[in-house]
Amino acid sequence: MAMMRKIVSTETPRAVILVRCIVGGVFLSEGIQKFLFPVELGVGRFMTIGIPAPGFSATFVGACEIFCGALILAGLLTRIASLVMLINILVAIGTTKIPLLLSRGFWVFAHEARVDFAMLMGSLFLLITGAGGASFDARLQKGRRTDPEDRQ
Repeated sequence: MAMMRKIVSTETPRAVILVRCIVGGVFLSEGIQKFLFPVELGVGRFMTIGIPAPGFSATFVGACEIFCGALILAGLLTRIASLVMLINILVAIGTTKIPLLLSRGFWVFAHEARVDFAMLMGSLFLLITGAGGASFDARLQKGRRTDPEDRQ
């Protein structure tokens, strides 16, 4: 019970919904696109990059992005979803952006990685702060405060 309380706890302003809309919306969109455009953004891209088991990996990553993106948008289990997406974006940076840095230099890397770093920082922000006041996590937190078990 205490672990769940920590996961959904949030004391941040309702304006955090703006960060959730950006982070959740981008991950949700990217996940859907992995299925809509499998050659360019899904299995085909994973094969080009050299990700092991590209059929499974692309499907798994796409499903995680859709599921976690939706959770972040709703503000439900935001810290868990943000942690999963933080791992996801770190792998993406390591497999697609770091090779760019090494082969084409800093400025090409900086240009191509700008969205990835925004998603990295947004996911980290949500992991640290939680979903904010306008979220299902906040509603769960309020419900838990009045739970008789918590008063003991």
